[in-house]
Amino acid sequence: MSLTRNAEATASRTANSRWLELLARVGFIGYGIVHLLFAWLALQIAFGKPAADGDQSGALRTLAAQPLGKFLVVATAVGLLAMAIWQALEAAVGHRAERGKERIWERLASAGRTVVYLYFAWTAFKVFRDAGSNSADQQEALTGRAMESSGGRWLVGLAGLVLAAIGVGLVIYGLIKRFEKHLKTGEMNAKTRQLTRRLGMAGYVSKGVAYGISGLLIILAAVNYDPEKARGLDAALRTLRDQAYGQILLTLVALGIAAFGVFCFLQSRYRKV
Repeated sequence: MSLTRNAEATASRTANSRWLELLARVGFIGYGIVHLLFAWLALQIAFGKPAADGDQSGALRTLAAQPLGKFLVVATAVGLLAMAIWQALEAAVGHRAERGKERIWERLASAGRTVVYLYFAWTAFKVFRDAGSNSADQQEALTGRAMESSGGRWLVGLAGLVLAAIGVGLVIYGLIKRFEKHLKTGEMNAKTRQLTRRLGMAGYVSKGVAYGISGLLIILAAVNYDPEKARGLDAALRTLRDQAYGQILLTLVALGIAAFGVFCFLQSRYRKV
């Protein structure tokens, strides 16, 4: 029992570390830059211009190609890793202000964020190591290998279902403004609070739409045994563009993703860390 309390105390002190907080806030800035570049790629797709993969890895490769780009990619990776550590500690011992089921859900959400931030940190590292890699082709190859294994199509379909559910969750999260409980709204003036609310709502809804479509495409790939359709966010954006009024819809999604990027900058300042 005392060992558990000591472990929790150590984790709590680590979570409250000044250095971890600073690195996490740097991570939010890097996360925002990635989403602004992601939005730019989505706009290029909307208007039929050649672009890198329309996802976060494509955005990171675009960033790496700029002057000092590799340094920024590394800084983003370090910041995202710090965010992952912070959320892992929150999942383990955090959210003590909540009680009962509320705390359980918040800790599960932190566990989910840990996975997301670790994935993007690893993606940033891979881009730094090999800026020429193509995530869409890698995902298609991985999906194809998974489908060849026993029960692989079921696993791919389940992954698509989870991704679609995450998309729906992000839309709901944004619409009910759940993100506000994690912000220091008391330190904002009225205009900043209103701007943050609008950016957060637009950002989460737009990301949810993109992830939801991506999940549906992966499910269809599993049902139809067609790995080429399981190409992640890039294919989701291109599929959206090809629909009736798709260019307008994709432009709105791109603007929403850009809004999320700016929202990340505000989180860097006002997020409760």
